[in-house]
Amino acid sequence: MPELPEVETVRRTLSSLIVGKTIREVTVSLPRIIRKPDDIKEFADKLAGTTITSVDRRGKFLKLFADPYVLVSHLRMEGKYRMAKSTDPVEKHDHVIFHFTDGTELRYKDVRQFGTMDLFLRGEEDNDAPLGKLGPEPLSDEFTRQWFQSQLSKKTTKIKALLLNQHFLVGLGNIYVDEALHRAKIHPERAAKSLTKKEVSELFQAIRETLQTAIDAGGSSVRSYVNGQGEMGYFQLQIKVYGRKNEPCYTCGNPISRLIVAGRGTHICNTCQH
Repeated sequence: MPELPEVETVRRTLSSLIVGKTIREVTVSLPRIIRKPDDIKEFADKLAGTTITSVDRRGKFLKLFADPYVLVSHLRMEGKYRMAKSTDPVEKHDHVIFHFTDGTELRYKDVRQFGTMDLFLRGEEDNDAPLGKLGPEPLSDEFTRQWFQSQLSKKTTKIKALLLNQHFLVGLGNIYVDEALHRAKIHPERAAKSLTKKEVSELFQAIRETLQTAIDAGGSSVRSYVNGQGEMGYFQLQIKVYGRKNEPCYTCGNPISRLIVAGRGTHICNTCQH
């Protein structure tokens, strides 16, 4: 599933490609992707004639502003956006197509069909699901060492499970939690409240550095992620533990281990992380 860096990369790409374009019509071939409104014709009719004014992001969700509406889109496992010409063949899994007045199209492709779209009046999107109860952004001013320390001191939950909880902190997924915990030298099964003040500070910094490095690299392509122009990210070339079971740790040389934490495959160095 794309995590914050991948979605941020898609956001930046889409911003350069679709802002200023006017939607002529919308074609939906897989209705269940559209959750709000539940009437597909209403969804298409509302967007017809609107102009894309900006593309934003909240955690792993994209926000496409087409005044007076905002489309909240979650890519889930393998959802992808790409630009096409109206004359280009439609591919099998192109489930939602935004036809622009200039003859170009934004096509949403989703082989696994888990992606979702919700349409709101602008200003109402943060008050309801799916954005209503998300935690702070880890790269925002809202995420501070003081807040992090205060919150962790109250939690008996395993630190990896807590970091994966989008209601606690939004945007982190399996890859970047593993990488941040390794960078901070913290075992993923530690209770959150057991972390010392120094460890919390190091984890705070590790989360921000890991995400920013991944954004700068254009995200990861561990599975099938590509950005809005079909280009791969390259953070996977800098991964230290994720997916490296039995390979040597870059720090100590001992083999990377894999275990299950919070129901997720988890990669650690048992020597470096404690």
